[in-house]
Amino acid sequence: MAAARAVRSGGSGPVTVPWLIGVARHKLVDPWRRLAQEECPLSSIEAEAEANEDDLWDRHLDEARAIEVLRTLGPHHRAALTLRYVDDLPVREVAATLDRTERATEALLVRARRAFRHAYEQGGDNAA
Repeated sequence: MAAARAVRSGGSGPVTVPWLIGVARHKLVDPWRRLAQEECPLSSIEAEAEANEDDLWDRHLDEARAIEVLRTLGPHHRAALTLRYVDDLPVREVAATLDRTERATEALLVRARRAFRHAYEQGGDNAA
């Protein structure tokens, strides 16, 4: 809008092809920029909420029960959780060890934590 006003008023100088290409490029990219700006705060809020939830839950974790539950999980979940939380490897190294991409490893860890929590809470009523 401002560019159109400047051209109509004649105060911006001659309209050149590079200027037009630059304006067109910015107009094409604007929707993706807006989308990225909208998604970024949401993903960081979700990650922060999940991290806080996990932190509170970890405080009540019984180590012996956790080892017992870990043994009941499937080998891919057990390996991912052990490498990440027992061996304290970063996700990048867990991914390399499991021969997976980082994104696939993050998704695996989400599923593994969910399976672990479910098994832990189901058995927690019987074990106490």
